[in-house]
Amino acid sequence: MYRARAGGLRAGRPVSEQKPMLPGVDGGTVMTSDATETGDLDRLHHVAISVDDVASAVQWYRERFRCEIVYQDATWAMLQFANVQMALVVPGQHPPHLGFVTPRASQYGELRTHRDGTRSVYISDVSGNAVELMDPDSVDQNEALPVTN
Repeated sequence: MYRARAGGLRAGRPVSEQKPMLPGVDGGTVMTSDATETGDLDRLHHVAISVDDVASAVQWYRERFRCEIVYQDATWAMLQFANVQMALVVPGQHPPHLGFVTPRASQYGELRTHRDGTRSVYISDVSGNAVELMDPDSVDQNEALPVTN
């Protein structure tokens, strides 16, 4: 259950000087980071799921959801939804993962250039989930990839 302190603000400081408060898991509150105030949050770029057949998966998602094909070949596809992209990957090509755009990507290892021109590094979170950290300059230059079949 999430509960915020009354008003969600710290006593004794003007509202204009206080950082936003978020409800904490244990009933407390958690302050947001300075990045929230400056708009410098990292961005979830895509979620990659494993599929047996890319073409069939693309067809299934397109028949059920309003999305556009950003890229498609036999081993990989990227679908654009209103708020995020979804990659469809076959086992052995890419692991299922979350892809984040962050200016700190290179701090986690050598960036590799992918076939779509983006540069990134893969790491694992504390639970062993694959996480892709993408260089923002490479993503901005490659947002519109050609659709191929």
